[in-house]
Amino acid sequence: MTSLDISAFTPHGLRETVLNEVHARPFTPLTQPVLVIRFAFMAKGDSPAVDRASLAAFCAQHGAPPPEPGAKHHQVDLGPVRLRFEQHSEFATLTWIWSPPAESGPRRFGVIAPELQALIAALPQAGELLVAVKLEVENSADPVARAEEIFDKSSLAIVTIKGSAGTVASDFRLDDDGFTRILVCADGPTPERLGALVQRILELETYRTLALLGLPMALTLAPDVDRIERRLVEVLAEMQGAQSFKLNNHLLRELTELEALLERGATGSLFRFGASRAYYDLVQARLSVIEGEPVAPYSSWSSFLARRTAPAMRTCNALEGRQSNLSLKLARAADLLRTRVNVELEQQNRDLLRSMNERTKLQLRLQSTVEGLSVAAIGYYVVSLFGYLAKGAHDFGLPVDPTFATAAFVPVAIALIWFTTHQIRKRHLKEDHEAEKAEQE
Repeated sequence: MTSLDISAFTPHGLRETVLNEVHARPFTPLTQPVLVIRFAFMAKGDSPAVDRASLAAFCAQHGAPPPEPGAKHHQVDLGPVRLRFEQHSEFATLTWIWSPPAESGPRRFGVIAPELQALIAALPQAGELLVAVKLEVENSADPVARAEEIFDKSSLAIVTIKGSAGTVASDFRLDDDGFTRILVCADGPTPERLGALVQRILELETYRTLALLGLPMALTLAPDVDRIERRLVEVLAEMQGAQSFKLNNHLLRELTELEALLERGATGSLFRFGASRAYYDLVQARLSVIEGEPVAPYSSWSSFLARRTAPAMRTCNALEGRQSNLSLKLARAADLLRTRVNVELEQQNRDLLRSMNERTKLQLRLQSTVEGLSVAAIGYYVVSLFGYLAKGAHDFGLPVDPTFATAAFVPVAIALIWFTTHQIRKRHLKEDHEAEKAEQE
């Protein structure tokens, strides 16, 4: 039986990328005891390219293949040490996995072997360090006593591992070296299950830290939002009593400046607040997979993080909501004030047009007067010329009385001149009317 050939179909350009995304960051099988160190570096500017080049040089120095261009995940085996590189949208992680030799004997929690320290120092990173985690997997007979020995009891949180025998403990404090420490006491999980558990715990701590990046921005923007809210109330109060165009225009300009200040902060925080929500959702998802029952008398991870992380997220969400509502209020106030300014401008334009109409009427009256005087003046000159013609005809011997002929010609001349000027004005008015009608159409 032959298999179905789907090559005849036109594949989507992103089909392979989308289908391979589920395998982009596979779990690394682990066997206990094991020490895992996770660093997360923020990707800003040229730092991702510089860090990737540094990783490629590190791989070449140790005879390992460098990461493929554009690869989001790369793993390097260096004897007892394994390095995992993962590239995310705004950060990259380096995870160092070290399995201590069986003959090494008991160790103090979180001690980094000299050979591992040398490897970490040989791979510098240009990005800003945000997350540094020490996670150690042990097989302890008394996990609670072991956790109490390592961590600060006042902030210790311990839970059982869902679907497995073991516990996870941490106080989420920084140790003397600047690391957050996590203890995993697992009883006989398979390497694949242990690798998946460790990766999810590391992701939880990474995303928890990234989610809190929105809080400093919220605290920085809060005073500006408070000031804009107070000033908006004052401007609205001034609007009620503002009568002059100059004052209304000044208030409109101030509202526009407040809008610009608010939108600048809202635009700058839009990504950060959205990312914080997304990271917090990932934290909740990882907790639901990892966390089993709490271990009395200590807090569970969910309750511990809810008391400390949830208020920070509510602060970010509240400030984002205030920015959105305040933006709408500023827009409405600006529209009201802009309408008032436009009405005042229309009133001024109406008064201006009225005064122009009055001046036009006066000009028309003056023009009519001037036209009457012009008709009389032109008539005088025409009649005078006609008088000279009548006298000439009389002197030539024609039977013409110059005085009578001139007197009789006066009304005829005045009528002809008035008719001519009237027709000229009528034609000009008609041309102007047609021009205005064409412009309106």
